Amino acid sequence: MASNKRLSAPERRSSLIKAAKALFADKGFHGVSIDEIVSAVGVSPAILYRHFKSKDELYDAVLQDFSCQRESYVDTIVNSDADFEAVLRGITAVFIDSIVTQPDLLKIELYSILEGHQAHREFFLNRWKTFTDYIEFSLNELQSKGRLPKIDSKASALMYQGMLREVLLLKCLQQSEHLKDYSLQALLDKMISQFITSLELN
Repeated sequence: MASNKRLSAPERRSSLIKAAKALFADKGFHGVSIDEIVSAVGVSPAILYRHFKSKDELYDAVLQDFSCQRESYVDTIVNSDADFEAVLRGITAVFIDSIVTQPDLLKIELYSILEGHQAHREFFLNRWKTFTDYIEFSLNELQSKGRLPKIDSKASALMYQGMLREVLLLKCLQQSEHLKDYSLQALLDKMISQFITSLELN
């Protein structure tokens, strides 16, 4: 039985953001109407406008909520045996878990890029930068120890990010037919192995 409890203002605002998240992730900003959002929550447009001045402001709140989420790789790095490949696999697994449990994260990030919304920079800073910074730092360390030929560490870290994003797009969003025989984990294993091989570590 549905509860007749009257929601507080913060709870109502949260319910609007939650409903808008799913809709914006599915259709993008321009594909969603105010009527769809209020219908999903079961309120009138007037209620929505008490909390958000416009659809743009609601979209900003949704993107802010998504883009501010950060992953912590500290435990993975601290508990590793300092082997670069092992840590890379570990932090990749942490990142992938966040996408698998919240697939709308990837969708809304892509929409923010396609629609030219400034939040796409926040997605990079909060969700990708720590990830790529660790890879860049580690590659520089390996070079300083003579274990890695001279390469552009920043470009290599960004290329790894690009490969990871492509795997996620193909398996989690597009569900590409030509990859149906591969699990997400199998693809990630192959991707990481090939990346490590390309580095020519010694």
